[in-house]
Amino acid sequence: MGKIRIGIVGVGLIGITHLKNYADIADAEVVAVCDINEEAARQVAGEFQIKDVYTDFREMLKRTDIDAVDVCLHNNFHAPVTNEALEAGKHVYCEKPIAGTYVDGNSMLETARTCNKMLHIQLNTLYRKETKAAKALIEEGSLGKLYHARSTGFRRRGRPFVDGYGTKFFNRKETAAGGALLDMGVYHIAQMLYLLDLPKVKSVSGKVYQEMDMDAARRAESGFDVEELGLGFIRFEGGVTLDLIEAWSIHMGGFEGSSLVGSKGGIRLPSYSSTSQNSGLSFHTTVADMDLDSSVNLDDMELRWSRLKADYDAYRSSQHHWIAALQGRVPLLPTAEIALQTMLISEGVYLSDRLGREVTLDEIITHSASTNVKL
Repeated sequence: MGKIRIGIVGVGLIGITHLKNYADIADAEVVAVCDINEEAARQVAGEFQIKDVYTDFREMLKRTDIDAVDVCLHNNFHAPVTNEALEAGKHVYCEKPIAGTYVDGNSMLETARTCNKMLHIQLNTLYRKETKAAKALIEEGSLGKLYHARSTGFRRRGRPFVDGYGTKFFNRKETAAGGALLDMGVYHIAQMLYLLDLPKVKSVSGKVYQEMDMDAARRAESGFDVEELGLGFIRFEGGVTLDLIEAWSIHMGGFEGSSLVGSKGGIRLPSYSSTSQNSGLSFHTTVADMDLDSSVNLDDMELRWSRLKADYDAYRSSQHHWIAALQGRVPLLPTAEIALQTMLISEGVYLSDRLGREVTLDEIITHSASTNVKL
């Protein structure tokens, strides 16, 4: 139950975000940072009062006093760094998505199992108040038999780099593998999979687009070759279905939030859009032969449950959960399995787009190819 000692690989925007989150967790201690940019690594280490700085993550892995490694790199670097860290005897917390492709993500799960180490993927939507409320309603049976879900994500003009924020590495297949689906969609699809209790994919149909204008100079500099809009329809074993729309950039004023429907009720979640007025969770059912639309007081729910439920603080955020699981206080949620299924769906959309038809589970796995970039 003591402090968990952590080494971080990558001190860019995501790495700094992770460091700020760890600073809020008393039982987490970041003891080392690593980045190929030594100047940036030393600057961040100084800001967060971290003593040790590395430019080669393999040197950091040699330390016996590090319990876990946090991988904060671009998508195609996730699998090689994670696998080496697991093989070095470290537990691993990896930024989303799990990797650049299904085959690479699957190698991470297999390595974690072989090495008997924990692998946790950053899926922050699983710890939101509305997700907890939705899960409670589902587990109580208030929705009845679940049969369909919808995953949505919206930005008006929010493509990395070309629309004025982030780096060009987010919109290049050579580093990111994909665009809106892998950057944003992973959060929303994972949330639906978690609430559906991780059903097994049967087939996927999808289409991706890059149609909107962008600054010509930034387009040329970035080498933008990923999707700004992804659409999909997924069939799961057992008859459950999911449709999705994920936009980095689209000429619309907003999307409805993600939703789930069952035989007895339905749930709509917030839209997670800066332009949306929908900020809560709503529950829809029939009572005494009357249609009922109700809202949930999420703040009161969170306060009450934090007072009454054991280890509720372990679900405050992805990193709070990670540290609590490493301490043995709670079982680790199956975030790696959820993230891998999310990658399978995204890769199914890409394959369906290329082939112009619905694709099966076996086809997606067969066509999945490694995009690993080794350091």
